[in-house]
Amino acid sequence: MGIEIDVVVGYPINDEVERVLGLAEAVGEPVTVTFKWEGSTAAERAVLVPAVTLALWEHWAPTAYPKGDAGGESRAEEAGPELAHPEEFGAFTLFRRRIGGRTAVARGGVVVAELLDPGEAHWLQEQARNVRQGFMDPKQRAAFEEFLARQPPVDEQ
Repeated sequence: MGIEIDVVVGYPINDEVERVLGLAEAVGEPVTVTFKWEGSTAAERAVLVPAVTLALWEHWAPTAYPKGDAGGESRAEEAGPELAHPEEFGAFTLFRRRIGGRTAVARGGVVVAELLDPGEAHWLQEQARNVRQGFMDPKQRAAFEEFLARQPPVDEQ
């Protein structure tokens, strides 16, 4: 993933988080972020993926990310019911999902990005790329088959 940013998050509002979320939305590509939540010594790494990029990856990825490797599930279980409350950072609101470890980032009532576990983001990106590279739409496939049919046999060349 191309961009890496370290952020120290304060509660309840920290304009640094709002700037990072705005940057990810403006750049239009995944941003790797390290959160150090106030009152916690552990750092939490995540990849902030713009909603349109995530939709594209999920469209092309042939299967869902294996649940055993998500890494975010234990984090969701550890924090308990507190995760159900949305957190606001300026114009952005973070909605943590209790299952799966993802966090939806909304602005003005519209989801603009999601925070994913770095392993899941990498896996989705790789799966989508591999499937997309092997895909031909029907018109392209028909044209290619027609081209191949017009070629002389290999032994005649």
